[in-house]
Amino acid sequence: MVASRSPWPMDEPWHSETMSTINPPKALLFDVFGTLVDWRLTVSHTLAHQAALALNSSASTSVPPAVRLFASTVSWPDFAQEWRDTYKTFTRANSSPSKSTGKQAFKTVDQHHYDSLVRLLADHNLAGLWNPEQLHSISRVWHFLDPWTDSSPALHDLCNSFVLCTLSNGNVSLLRDLAAHADLPFSRILSSEHFGAYKPSPLVYNGAAEHLGLRADQCALVAAHLGDLKAARDCGFQTIYVERVDEEDWSPEEVVQARREGWVDMWIGLEESYLSPLGGLCELRGRFATGSGYVGVGAGRWEGMGFVS
Repeated sequence: MVASRSPWPMDEPWHSETMSTINPPKALLFDVFGTLVDWRLTVSHTLAHQAALALNSSASTSVPPAVRLFASTVSWPDFAQEWRDTYKTFTRANSSPSKSTGKQAFKTVDQHHYDSLVRLLADHNLAGLWNPEQLHSISRVWHFLDPWTDSSPALHDLCNSFVLCTLSNGNVSLLRDLAAHADLPFSRILSSEHFGAYKPSPLVYNGAAEHLGLRADQCALVAAHLGDLKAARDCGFQTIYVERVDEEDWSPEEVVQARREGWVDMWIGLEESYLSPLGGLCELRGRFATGSGYVGVGAGRWEGMGFVS
């Protein structure tokens, strides 16, 4: 699904916002699901394809008739959204480590994706559509999500100027596979798994800055979710909002209010492609490039797309 217009009003042009190109961050830390990759399309297509294989293969006689009936009518895009929603519920409920057992209680997103897939199939009367080996393989679809068209080219340019890191709730092996699959040239892979808690826990943002050896204000989180950015902002990060289709959880009223309050340092809407026809992260790249000649505080001299110490 492609949206031609942003649902959020754009009261001010991008150049009036507060992202400081005279003090650009040293590191850009990226949310991944929805911000860099189009999970919705990849997951929906994979589920539909695997269901068709299960129903039409030589082994399809093992699929119970009732399951076959439900599988023929299910909306796989809706199922994918439900699966994604379980992830949001899971990470929010586990944003802090267990007080009693600490990191030993940490459950990875991979394990959650498998467990929640099994539960959702049962809820939809689809248990038995896939065998355990197939379920494990399908649950790993999140390792191989296709990127938005602007993600890879923008990061290949930005990596010449910044330390680029993931800062995702995805586990480390998942993020490594995603980076390779989507051709995303990260300098570091940072995951909530490293810190024993999930975003929006301050442990994740503070831990990431410490891991990089940077002050919080030398780090900028890039995300398509205002809740993630607000939590990072509260920890002292700079913030960059990149709007993606159907990714924002906040209400339209909350989004408008956030933009008016100005705590998002750089805001890139769906229609904002002043410096790149691709928009999105390529627009971000273009905005930093126009800051040539400024002197950053503690970040070296900013010259076009590169730092000179």
